[in-house]
Amino acid sequence: MRALESLACSFFDQFELIRIIPIHPFGNLDISFTNSSLFIVIAAAFFWFVYNTNVSEGKLVPGRYQSVVEICYTTVYGMVKDNMAREGYRFFPFIFTLFMLIAIMNLFGLIPYTFTPTTHIVITFGLSLSIFVGCVGLGLVNHKIEYFSMFMPNGAPLALGPFLVIIEIVSHFNKALSLGLRLAANITAGHLLFAILSSFAWQMITAGGLVTVAAAFPILIGLFITVLEMAVALIQAYVFCLLTVIYINESIHLH
Repeated sequence: MRALESLACSFFDQFELIRIIPIHPFGNLDISFTNSSLFIVIAAAFFWFVYNTNVSEGKLVPGRYQSVVEICYTTVYGMVKDNMAREGYRFFPFIFTLFMLIAIMNLFGLIPYTFTPTTHIVITFGLSLSIFVGCVGLGLVNHKIEYFSMFMPNGAPLALGPFLVIIEIVSHFNKALSLGLRLAANITAGHLLFAILSSFAWQMITAGGLVTVAAAFPILIGLFITVLEMAVALIQAYVFCLLTVIYINESIHLH
């Protein structure tokens, strides 16, 4: 039983927050610089470096980095154009930056001995809550008191009004939770699966005999999972930004 508990703990070690620079300005208030903070800074610095050294010059024949960023740029641009048309172009820099940062943080987590900030709900929920508050503020600025009409569906019987309003309000506020929870849950699940397969393969390799030869099977599965996780990292960044675009569009047009 203790062996199983120890093994389970080892799988979750990759999600442990480590204080690199402890900061406690007011008693129990902890704003320490952690490994999560470090990799957020690294992701932002990496994006800034790649964009400014390979893309901002706009080479006629793009290199590898410029080609990747241009593909991401075109993808996000198409997302904004398809869902918000010309009205959404002013939000494009924010959506593009959000996509690149989330994608880089997700992909960095696949490198051994690194940390994935997006596996922590406090990070993803902080992002989703900030976006939700921004969308509500945008809706109030654009539509004033009429913004609250979205909680009462058109054509609904007045007798059902109170129930529908409650349901719509709960559904509306769930956006802040679901947006961040979806990202954290998918990235965490993939990392756990990869850790379990890696541990299983290592135990087979160290067992010796025919079991060592059979370790090739979980290793191949691990390689497949790695490729799959790379795809999931990009897909989850895309889904997060797509839902953000949809929420912003709702604040503009009151769907």
